[in-house]
Amino acid sequence: MKGPTPRRLQKYVARCLGLKAYLQSPGDGRMQPQIPAAALLWTLLMGQVLREWAFHALEALVRSRARRALGVGRAFGDDALAYFTERLAAAPTRAALAQAVRRAKRNKAFDHCRFLGLSVDGTTVGRCAQQACGWCRPWRKAGGEIGGYRHHLVLISVVGTGLTLPLDVEPYGPKESELAAGQRLLRRAVKQVGVRFADYVVVDAEYASAGFLHAARDLGLHVVVRLKANLPELSEAAQRRFGRQPPTLTFRQGQDRVEVWDADDFDPWQALRWTTVRVLRYRQHKAGGEVVEAYWLTDFPARRLSSRTLFQLAKSRWEIENQGFNDAKNRHGLEHICHHHPNSLLLTWLLVALALTIERLYRLRYLHRGSHPVYTAIALLRLLRLSLSSPSALDSS
Repeated sequence: MKGPTPRRLQKYVARCLGLKAYLQSPGDGRMQPQIPAAALLWTLLMGQVLREWAFHALEALVRSRARRALGVGRAFGDDALAYFTERLAAAPTRAALAQAVRRAKRNKAFDHCRFLGLSVDGTTVGRCAQQACGWCRPWRKAGGEIGGYRHHLVLISVVGTGLTLPLDVEPYGPKESELAAGQRLLRRAVKQVGVRFADYVVVDAEYASAGFLHAARDLGLHVVVRLKANLPELSEAAQRRFGRQPPTLTFRQGQDRVEVWDADDFDPWQALRWTTVRVLRYRQHKAGGEVVEAYWLTDFPARRLSSRTLFQLAKSRWEIENQGFNDAKNRHGLEHICHHHPNSLLLTWLLVALALTIERLYRLRYLHRGSHPVYTAIALLRLLRLSLSSPSALDSS
């Protein structure tokens, strides 16, 4: 069968993304493995691409006649996947994610984009009734009674390029904040991909603290941060000034009309080691009559970055929500607990990120070479599923 197949995808991952060594040796910590790590890892990755992420579903897949087309040599049960993910080291998978996005940049996947960004944000995943690991965080009902437990993680993703690529995840437990986990994640991710990989980091108001902003600057990144009431003095000063001034710029964004106010001479708050703060306000008038307004702060100098470009960089913040969390939760089971063990949870989240990055690079860049049309995600999924049912060659022996 011509067209995308799991075996062709495997060759792309091994050769084009340079992950052959990882696919063969992903950091397996089992003492006496009976099932090759390569078979288990590829099953987990292909399960994510095929949106069959539950371990029971993967067991059914490798025990069916589709196993040969899937590129997996032998059958196994869901308990083998649980045992494997408990003992699989996280560092090789994180290195594989960094290798994939570095190779994408080297292969000019982002060349049409002037500024390459990273976005960091946290989310809730993996709800459960009983506490079963150190990452379980209690949530309380209105009266203060514990109603259950859930897990939290921070995701970092490449944004602003038209190609949203998850890069790494970092869980945090009951005694840690999203801000602390996000700062640790940003440092590790930049170390993995290199300090010259990205130009800026865009984050929500949760990260508008001097510690995070200084850490980003130390890593060579400009920052674009949502400005809300958690910085009351700066927020009020911006509202007072922009409220009595006409827009700096007005332009069309598709069917929307956008008004922008921009000034780079606001005073920093006491803990911030900046000379001045640049603040952008935009009002986006939707075609249906809705008006969206937001304030952002940045250290990008006005001489380097126009108001319109800064608006685009601020809007790239929503990519981690729409193409990151929404896709991962609704289509790839990010909220599902396949096996409630801390290392298994972490590896499952990392493999979701890796599968999303592989699928998007394969679909939007590799298959789009030349004059070939871009596959939608659902079209590629259907083609891969159809390839699993292709008849095998008859055994004439």
